[in-house]
Amino acid sequence: MQTITYQALKINKNTQNTIQDVLVVEAALQININNEPYTVVMRTPNNDRELIRGLLYAEDIYKSNKTLIYNVEKEDDKIPTIINVSISEDLLGKGYLNKRTLLSVSSCGICGKRELKDIKVDGKKLTAANIFPIDLVQEMLSKMNSFQHTFKKSGGSHAAAIFNKNYELINIREDIGRHNAVDKVIGNLLINESLKQANFLIVSGRVSYEIVSKAFIARIPVIIAVSACSSLAVDFAKEFGICLIGFTREQKMTIYSNPAFIKAKIDYV
Repeated sequence: MQTITYQALKINKNTQNTIQDVLVVEAALQININNEPYTVVMRTPNNDRELIRGLLYAEDIYKSNKTLIYNVEKEDDKIPTIINVSISEDLLGKGYLNKRTLLSVSSCGICGKRELKDIKVDGKKLTAANIFPIDLVQEMLSKMNSFQHTFKKSGGSHAAAIFNKNYELINIREDIGRHNAVDKVIGNLLINESLKQANFLIVSGRVSYEIVSKAFIARIPVIIAVSACSSLAVDFAKEFGICLIGFTREQKMTIYSNPAFIKAKIDYV
């Protein structure tokens, strides 16, 4: 299963419709080697053996041509959550000694966790600091765009911006990685002891579970994304009490969780 349907609220200028939106599935896969937890990756299910084989090859864990033995140790709704790979010790590469794989480092922090139980996030559910007008979503997005200087020069960077409850831009950071940009902007507020002012997190790309978890830990109740949201991002936004908005562009947006945070020109059904 690579996609799943979620109910969402689609806003287009002054109209709204409840829709069934198709999201890409994001799910955790724990990879064990010889019955020992090695790493956890967040992926879209299907072709898991190919994913594991490529990961082990790229990180110098297994480069033999011999066929690997894969065993699904655990499933959730027919989606593998733990797969064990059996490799003889004489065929294990030096990469096996690493505590965290290069792929995990370059993708997202949650992927570096060794076991599924480690990805849980604890904390009190968020509530809206204020009910905000829907018109201001586009205004904040435009404000962030005006400060994406690296993107304007290169077309190759992502941005993350934080606004306060008065819709004022507190800080913006750019990076080649979406998660890095979020870490940078939150880190800046931590250094300046102003994280409590954060009310909106706007990101230039898509939103996965990792970005939702970062916002929750930072106690930021609203995430606005230019692009898509994964299924796991929506699940946890609902669980964490975060208002998650995707596909925000040209006076359009799709609200995936907690639409009551938003004051619209029209009544919600």
